[in-house]
Amino acid sequence: DDMAADTVGLMDALGLDRAHLVGVSMGGMIAQNAAALHPSRVASLTSIMSSTGNPSPRVALGKPRALRAILARPANTRDDDVLVEHYVRVFGVIGSPGFATDGELLRHNLRRIVSRGIHPAGTARQLLAILASGDRRALLAHIVAPTLVVHGRDDPLVPVAAGRDTASCIPGARLEIVAGMGHDLPPALHPFLVARIATHCRSTAGEARR
Repeated sequence: DDMAADTVGLMDALGLDRAHLVGVSMGGMIAQNAAALHPSRVASLTSIMSSTGNPSPRVALGKPRALRAILARPANTRDDDVLVEHYVRVFGVIGSPGFATDGELLRHNLRRIVSRGIHPAGTARQLLAILASGDRRALLAHIVAPTLVVHGRDDPLVPVAAGRDTASCIPGARLEIVAGMGHDLPPALHPFLVARIATHCRSTAGEARR
């Protein structure tokens, strides 16, 4: 809820009355809450590889190897090279089996992320925030923004059942399940995702101010 309020606060600072919100993974949860709690500010919602907080094991639990990968600690959090290789291994587990990512490009992008700063305690607080928000299915029933739910059929971290559950809880939501997609955004999928999101935004009544 706090991060959903931060989203609206950013819109206030930018002078945006309404906006199309796209959220990925935890960002999808934040965007869902923003749409439910601040309905007048959200022109449309796109929730990607996210969930409702439904505690059912079928929905909530990813594959053990994926959970182990994201919870594993790097051998050295102060060595950029070690961090990059750690995250290469993580994405090798949770990434999209149907859309190969060039190894050098992945390392380049991960090095950019690492150079901005890695803060394990902050990551832990993010996971705790997800747990603390609990089951949000009743809240999501209040979403009125046109909603597109996108989920990878082969997501090992957030099961595809979570995408189906999300779409079933939001009135009128459209569900797009993508074969071969895991828990990442590989470059080969970018054109497809951009086209789907743009079509969804354009189809909504009343464009948000840009």
